[in-house]
Amino acid sequence: MLSITCKTALKATIFLASKFDSDQKFSIKDISEYIAANEHTVGKVLQTLVKESIINSSKGPTGGFYITDKQMALPVLRIVESIDGESLFNECGLGLSKCSATYPCPIHNEYKHVRDGFKQICIQNSVKDLCLPINNGLAFLMD
Repeated sequence: MLSITCKTALKATIFLASKFDSDQKFSIKDISEYIAANEHTVGKVLQTLVKESIINSSKGPTGGFYITDKQMALPVLRIVESIDGESLFNECGLGLSKCSATYPCPIHNEYKHVRDGFKQICIQNSVKDLCLPINNGLAFLMD
């Protein structure tokens, strides 16, 4: 359902959120190593997230990427929509352009429930909600 780019954006944002209390800033290299993603891809993703005000960056010798308290409260939906767009939650599970309730694809009804359920997860959970299990050792971002 999510693009690789969107998964990378989620992992990078959750990583930064999990380090919120440390007051540190992290480089593209730090983030890409931790989430096991291509450095170039992570750089592009972080650029988009900064542009969308989901995370922040600062330049210079003590610069890097970080997240603010206000950004910790953002719904996960903001990240998903900033990378994959709003249409993700309306697309056909088989990628058909004319799939609808009137002309459904073979998995239309089942996929609609999954898609709608995932959207609710993205609406109901904030960035902070996703980093708490990581900080408590109950979830992990590493492969």
